[in-house]
Amino acid sequence: MAILGNSGSGKTTLLDAISGRLRQKEHFFGDVYMNGQKLKKEQFQDCFSYVQQNDTLLGYLTIQESLTYTALLALQKHSNAVMAKLSLSHVATNVIGSSIFRGISSGERHRVSIAAQLLQDPLDLTSVDTQSKERELETYRRVHIIASAYKNSEIFRKTLEAIERTKRMKDLPAIPFKSKDSSSAVSKLWILLRRTRRNVSRDKTGIIMRLSQNLFFGLFLALFLLRLKNDLLKGALQDCIGLIYQCVSAPPYIGMLNAVALFPPLHAVSDHESKDGLHQKWQILLAYILHFLPFSIISVAIFSTFIYWTVGMNPDVSRFGCFFAVVLVAHQLYEVLTLVLLGAVQNPNVVNSAVMLLNVAGVLVGSGRTDDMPTPFKILSYLTFQKYSSEVLNEFYRLNFTCGGSNISPGVSASCVFPQGIQFIETTFPDAMSRFTTDFLMLYAFLPALVILAIVSFKIRDIIIVRQ
Repeated sequence: MAILGNSGSGKTTLLDAISGRLRQKEHFFGDVYMNGQKLKKEQFQDCFSYVQQNDTLLGYLTIQESLTYTALLALQKHSNAVMAKLSLSHVATNVIGSSIFRGISSGERHRVSIAAQLLQDPLDLTSVDTQSKERELETYRRVHIIASAYKNSEIFRKTLEAIERTKRMKDLPAIPFKSKDSSSAVSKLWILLRRTRRNVSRDKTGIIMRLSQNLFFGLFLALFLLRLKNDLLKGALQDCIGLIYQCVSAPPYIGMLNAVALFPPLHAVSDHESKDGLHQKWQILLAYILHFLPFSIISVAIFSTFIYWTVGMNPDVSRFGCFFAVVLVAHQLYEVLTLVLLGAVQNPNVVNSAVMLLNVAGVLVGSGRTDDMPTPFKILSYLTFQKYSSEVLNEFYRLNFTCGGSNISPGVSASCVFPQGIQFIETTFPDAMSRFTTDFLMLYAFLPALVILAIVSFKIRDIIIVRQ
């Protein structure tokens, strides 16, 4: 059977409707029968599948790994048999590849997509392949001639009579639905986490870059500062402030770059698989978050160790631990925030710009004194992590400044107004020392809040798509 039509005529929409991939079922018209029995709209997905024109696969997985993880999600155990059936056994250990690096051929990629659908045990499987405009019109003309001849044939008349007789039968054959067995939500999350880790672990260049991005930033920062000074006339105060602001504002942007580069391919696969009922989108989201946590910890630990002791910050282990904890949450928060926006906006370039603007706005509104700001900005400052991080990440504690190499005394330059770091803290961040524990807890409360917001964002997008 062939479904023909011009571009945009609804071929794919028809297949989406029959295979149960369209959630908005109240606007469907017509009936679908299987073995003479009328199917409910909720049963379409349990009977039919189709292979889309564009293959959505994870490039760093081998064919066997890709199909094995699909089989685990579908609770099937015959991935090897499906590979043999589609002549994929001889290339089972080859990586699938992508536009960036070479893998299997386009024909083999399409057979992998067919195998992934067969593992879901559909009763009927349709393959969609849209050709060029010229070939589409030529094929349409030829098939129209064949279809006209077929409708006037005896075979067509007998086929219609057989369908009507089957519908009137008392004992109709059972409908062979897909298997109803399904893995638990935790099992699916574990499978998705393993698949994500396996796929990303083969990108050696990507792993090296992820672990070293913060370090590269630390090298540039150290080259500019060399060592922090205590002499206010030589810019000791400005260097300290600049270092703190850079450590609060740059790691979030690096976290955003990681999410924009790595998550969209996973998101595309998730869109495809969630329509087939293999898992829900929030599960791939959590799998990605759990995957990047160790990389974030290692990357920030390398950066923090290098920059803290190289530029000569407060030589106290507890203060170093505080510095590491603040930079770590700053890095992770904006990677999760990027996921929140990617759940609502599919364009990574738009998300990139939005996150950058939010980071700049957070630094401007949340850092430093807010006494002279308009009331709306004062309120907004409490919604930025920069407010709490700049109060917690305060390296002026226990610092003693000098002015021109000597201790500060009354009547010296106006640049030498803070003989001790604690005085700068009390002036710039009033009562910050007494709020240290509260600020720290508030800072880390942003992380679970954004994870929940990301899950909600993905669910809201699903609802919007259903209603379109």
